[in-house]
Amino acid sequence: MNQLQSMRVFVKVADLGSFVGASGALDLSTAVVTRHVADLEARLGTRLLNRTTRRLSLTESGATYLERVRHILADLEGVEQMVVARNHEPVGTLRIVAPVVFGLHSLAPVVQSYAARYPDVVPDVTLADRHVDLVEEGFDVGILVARHMRSASIVTRRLTTGYMTVCATPDYLAQHGTPMRPEDLPRHSCLSRPAEQGGGEERVFTGPDGEVRVRPTNAIAANNAEMLRQFALLGMGVAILPSYLIGRDLAAGRLVRLLDGYSLPPIEITIAYPSRLHLPAKVRTFIDHLVEHFQPESGLAGHARSAAQVRAVAEVAGSDDLTARDMAGDALESRGTTRRVPRVPRTRIAASQF
Repeated sequence: MNQLQSMRVFVKVADLGSFVGASGALDLSTAVVTRHVADLEARLGTRLLNRTTRRLSLTESGATYLERVRHILADLEGVEQMVVARNHEPVGTLRIVAPVVFGLHSLAPVVQSYAARYPDVVPDVTLADRHVDLVEEGFDVGILVARHMRSASIVTRRLTTGYMTVCATPDYLAQHGTPMRPEDLPRHSCLSRPAEQGGGEERVFTGPDGEVRVRPTNAIAANNAEMLRQFALLGMGVAILPSYLIGRDLAAGRLVRLLDGYSLPPIEITIAYPSRLHLPAKVRTFIDHLVEHFQPESGLAGHARSAAQVRAVAEVAGSDDLTARDMAGDALESRGTTRRVPRVPRTRIAASQF
């Protein structure tokens, strides 16, 4: 029989001084109650109760065993209550993984406001540009580019869409001319990732006349988008960078968006977590908080949108804690809001770049 249940039955029999009373309190038959106590005595090799026709009494061993068992059952109940509370109240360490550039430029304000709202949760953030297995690596939540998800057992939910933007500085364009069509890119100094990370691959633009395929020639390669942004800001060439990385540079005029009539395939940013079953409160609330934070991208819902407006809204979703009004001007006037909470969260960050 179940030893833990036998211990509970024994305590109830000792407290009530009766097998019949214990059977009624536990909704068990008297025979089952008697069997539980007999099994405990057989396991321990000693009598725990003295039985007479009138009453039950504890033996010396029974009294000692009862005292210790009470502590064990109380500790177990406390552990169970703690586990239940952790599943219903946001508490504990929340392990998050996100791409390096997205994390550096878009995640900090989300984590800050979440930690302020739920002070009993300690965010533990890892930034990594690689394939991630949430289950194997023990992450609670991943904010991932679709191509970086490995495990088939995870649950995914779309968070936002990033748009790849062709850009360069005004000085570079003044010296080298402005590409007007994708076919012009091979004649410019292009900044991209190394060949082993997809740099130099064919780019597929969609424009007024359908698809246009070009293969830009790398002048400089770097394995990190932030480094490519820095090269672009120094006027070293034309770069193709995610909107959430350069939104502020475009708004300030440090970079100029090129090929405005053409678009590249979007980048889907996805929330991923290991299971829907018994989802801890810290995970559930963080997912809800992420979605709430990135709502500005739907700020033009129900209104006619130009391609430029769509990109502007997408850039708002992940650009250095800017509001929609900061980024999109009249197109988003009176729709952008930012909530700032003056609190420094207890946050651990580990950055890995591959």
